[in-house]
Amino acid sequence: MAEKKSFVLRIDPEKFKALEKWAADEFRSTNGQIEYLLDQALKKAGRYKTSEKNG
Repeated sequence: MAEKKSFVLRIDPEKFKALEKWAADEFRSTNGQIEYLLDQALKKAGRYKTSEKNG
């Protein structure tokens, strides 16, 4: 598994609460949901391309 970079994220409490609920609805951790959303946004914008190995 690739090493992950840690960083502090400042976010409005109401947005965080909404993210927590969304994550729970999709059976993900809040961190996993944020990572998933960032991944989708980066791919859609053409800023991140996965290798064939990673999907």
